[in-house]
Amino acid sequence: MQPEALGSEPPPVRQAGLLLPDRGADGDPCGARRVRDDALPEHQDYSDTGCGLWDRCLTCPLARCRYDEPGGARQIFLRERDSEIARLRRGDGVGIDELARRFGVSRRTVFRVLRRSTRRRRAS
Repeated sequence: MQPEALGSEPPPVRQAGLLLPDRGADGDPCGARRVRDDALPEHQDYSDTGCGLWDRCLTCPLARCRYDEPGGARQIFLRERDSEIARLRRGDGVGIDELARRFGVSRRTVFRVLRRSTRRRRAS
């Protein structure tokens, strides 16, 4: 690397997504202002309008946002239903017909859920 010429300003340093200028506006090296690369634009209205499941994102009871979850809200609820079906079948020995009736699904769906559950248990 070539040494910098005297009097020239060194380029800003980029660390962990932050742009760190060498000097502040008044030339003071301690007055450097940190600016995030992904900072939100100023003077914008970011209202928390929620979604179809909950009226506010910040008070939502879901562990993960429906938009962050592959498969969306349906997948979140199906995963809960499937784990409950597997628990009832293995833990309490509830029959296939009873599970289908309780959850409002076909017998075939109950068998699919149990097969997926068995595969997940074997994989882990």
